[in-house]
Amino acid sequence: MSNDPQGCARLFSIGYSNHALPRFLDLLRLSGVTALADVRSSPYSKRWPQFNRPDLEAALSGQGLVYVFLGDLLGGRPRASELYDEDGRVDYERVRATPAFRQGLERLIRGTERHAIAMMCGEDDPLDCHRGLMITPALAEHGLAPLHLRKDGSVETTAEMEARLLRETRLGERLQPDLFTPPPTEADVRRVLAEAYRTMSQKKAYRRKDDQAEY
Repeated sequence: MSNDPQGCARLFSIGYSNHALPRFLDLLRLSGVTALADVRSSPYSKRWPQFNRPDLEAALSGQGLVYVFLGDLLGGRPRASELYDEDGRVDYERVRATPAFRQGLERLIRGTERHAIAMMCGEDDPLDCHRGLMITPALAEHGLAPLHLRKDGSVETTAEMEARLLRETRLGERLQPDLFTPPPTEADVRRVLAEAYRTMSQKKAYRRKDDQAEY
């Protein structure tokens, strides 16, 4: 059996971070990616203009890669005010319950039948980004666990990302058996993981400014 975590993977996540465009394209190519799903709500970057939609789409096309914009369905900065909590922060669980999100997720999953897809946003660390905290757990419910391409060229599995999530939120301590506590059940793990995702999302999700009626 191969020790390559990528194997025949069909779904990845990646953040463009501060990459030069050739380096970013290399990461996609070396991972076998054939299509990029842009999940930014707004597919533009003032700081890194090489990742503005027209420039990025042209660069991908030049490498024989497909570009698709899904930020209107899977973006982390929705327009609807009811998808924000009382502090003005996006509530990822509310977003996942919307028909638009379910439509976007279906398109993403269906796309893996033809392509090896990387869903892209800005942040390198998936635990800093809605693609890791909002989209990944929804994919897990469908039996899909994306591989997360990191800026140093390493690949983090979703299981590794979730283990890190449990450590960083310290909620993994609840799953440690001791003399008086039996080993956790699968349901216990799912429940604690859901809480860990919720806890991290409350720190990392986009927060709308007070004077913004909508994004």
